[in-house]
Amino acid sequence: MKDPEEKVNQLVAECYEKYRHPVFLYVYYKTGKKEESEDLTQDAFARLLEYRKMLCEETVKHFLFTIARNLVTDYLRRRYRRQEVAAYLYESGGLCSDETESGIVARDLQKAEYRRVASLPMQRRIVYAMNRFQGKTSDEIALRLNLSKRTVENHLFISRKEVREYIKQCI
Repeated sequence: MKDPEEKVNQLVAECYEKYRHPVFLYVYYKTGKKEESEDLTQDAFARLLEYRKMLCEETVKHFLFTIARNLVTDYLRRRYRRQEVAAYLYESGGLCSDETESGIVARDLQKAEYRRVASLPMQRRIVYAMNRFQGKTSDEIALRLNLSKRTVENHLFISRKEVREYIKQCI
């Protein structure tokens, strides 16, 4: 009779062999980028290992694809957010006559963001700063601050909204 830990390790190994390519194809279809798809696929299996105690043969496939879907969603949100900021800065830069003026506008916006972040409640400020300036995900922040993921997401939602409204007023 096999040790339960050994059974789970074998299940994950079999799952990796069987579903690595389908998960990669799913992620690649959603992102359109090969390298990011490979990374996200590996992340999905790494995250699957975090849930060892919950795995069973009947549900592991669905669980894996749910993890992959959530990782892709987070990845796309971050990518679109970066694109939105870049587009905004580009549009603002289009109004400027040269790079120096464009840099000044970008620095002014950054200072406005820092001012608003400094006025947020402490917990919300920490969560926002970890996400925005350190690039941490909601899961990483929740683990580090010993908060629920939902609490972190609520802090991010509210703080982003407040910062966005403040910056709009500054413009």
